[in-house]
Amino acid sequence: MARIPQSFIDELVSRVDIVEVIDARVPLKKHGREFTACCPFHNEKTPSFTVSPSKQFYHCFGCGAHGTAVGFLMEYEHLEFPEAVRQLAEQVGMEVPVESGGESQSMRAPLYEALHNAQRFFHEQLKQSPAAVDYLKRRGVSGEIAAEFGIGFAPAAWDHLLKAIGKDAAAQKHLLDAGLILSGEGGRWRDRFRERVMFPIRDTRGRIIGFGGRVIGNEEPKYLNSPETPLFHKGRELYGLYEARQALRDIPRLLVVEGYMDVVALHQHDLRYAVATLGTATTPEHLQKLFRVTPEVVFCFDGDRAGRAAAWRALENALPEARDGRQLKFLFLPEGEDPDTLVRKEGREAFEARLKTAVPLSVFLLDSLSAQTDLSSLDGRARLVELARPHLGKLPAGVYREMLAAELARRAQVNPEKLTMLNQAARRKVPSSQDAGPGRTALTGPVRRAIALLLHRPTLAALAGNPADLADTQLRGVETLKTLLEFAQGHPHVTKAGLLEHWRDTETGEHLMKLAQAELVLPEEALESEFQAVIASVAGRRDEQRLAALLEASRQRPLASEEKAELGQLIKAGRATPGVDKP
Repeated sequence: MARIPQSFIDELVSRVDIVEVIDARVPLKKHGREFTACCPFHNEKTPSFTVSPSKQFYHCFGCGAHGTAVGFLMEYEHLEFPEAVRQLAEQVGMEVPVESGGESQSMRAPLYEALHNAQRFFHEQLKQSPAAVDYLKRRGVSGEIAAEFGIGFAPAAWDHLLKAIGKDAAAQKHLLDAGLILSGEGGRWRDRFRERVMFPIRDTRGRIIGFGGRVIGNEEPKYLNSPETPLFHKGRELYGLYEARQALRDIPRLLVVEGYMDVVALHQHDLRYAVATLGTATTPEHLQKLFRVTPEVVFCFDGDRAGRAAAWRALENALPEARDGRQLKFLFLPEGEDPDTLVRKEGREAFEARLKTAVPLSVFLLDSLSAQTDLSSLDGRARLVELARPHLGKLPAGVYREMLAAELARRAQVNPEKLTMLNQAARRKVPSSQDAGPGRTALTGPVRRAIALLLHRPTLAALAGNPADLADTQLRGVETLKTLLEFAQGHPHVTKAGLLEHWRDTETGEHLMKLAQAELVLPEEALESEFQAVIASVAGRRDEQRLAALLEASRQRPLASEEKAELGQLIKAGRATPGVDKP
């Protein structure tokens, strides 16, 4: 559901020079065929950050950061994907076209308008509701903060909003698609939000994409969010992030809390870096968005069992994003308190002082695991290592993972080098000719190796013959290889970056990005013969599988004449396993 046509992104990536993009922000030095610098994403004294003009790709061997020109802008300047594309387009004199595709801008515009009109309606209704105004005053919300966040009120009537802005069938359809109305008894439409204080949820451009409603009485549910719509996906959005970016030029940290009123109360007390998830656990998408804005994220939870369970879920999702240069911490409040009540009770300075006591991710992880074992016994310390091993495996390669492993070794009273050897043995490292270097992905199997070679040099696709010949091969990933070959053959000038951007934000793209980091222990002049060999190996697997299927069929029934001929050709080609009798 790309908002910008994929064909435009493909063309943009082919025109952009990643060296120019990065050098304008991080001075690069020529080093052979590539350029190097100290990594902008973690502190280092010896350059480990490389930029390849031929691949249009950057990679840091220290922290594992990697990507294309688009990805670099997103990380370095804390931009969302559309903003990064627009900035690069301006740099090369291209105009970003109007979005097209399944969810075009023309289809989205009425939904934005419906949500904007609803916010204006709720704002006017707030002025006419003494009960809602009194509720906000009792919660310490000033008129200025209420206006800044666009807080409003949905009246108790079943169809008040519907009557105000849903006067015809088209308007009602837009209200339905925006999640503002739903079907009631007898198929009649009714308002989704009733008798609730309304909190508009904005995207990074300030556009309203949904609402959160908080009852002012004792009804359930206490909080009600907009449903999933073409504009609103709660697993990606953060309440208050737009307001934080408007209030602060530089954001030193972001404090992640659980409720709308927590965010509003903290902003009211000049803690302008608070955001909230929308009734869901913190997701990888949330974390990626947070780290585009700031290097430090603090999760704030109640100190009770439910709060610590929620913190643990956040930790598990955070591990893959905990690379060098990023700080993740956990702040636990006194039981029975939340940020809203606590900041009103003790004030800004006292609350901010609590942030200094926030527990780093490494400490929270190892303390939580240590509590499950008896560290005074050898067995208990061994169990700690086993409990921690899968969590360490989720961390990106780099200094942070090494330091955390060293702390684990200290607690378990194990020699750090011995622990490293145990971890390496558990990961079943591949032979040295295919070893993965620091921050790299190991290559096992012909399909993964073929894809990695293709990403390294997309022009190799011309040597693969007809990709359709691989269609019947029962090997994991062969469909991805086939699709890549077809695309690269149809775009003979595509770069590594072009392939990665074409599949950005897809499951295929995630796999490609991992394989893009693979280290090919081969001289450039050997790439063509290696690629042809692995393609032949994949094709050979297909023939072996077909041969096995025909032999098995021959044991069950007489083969048709075409099948006999095919079986004879496969055996004649030398694909048969030794000891198999010819028909």
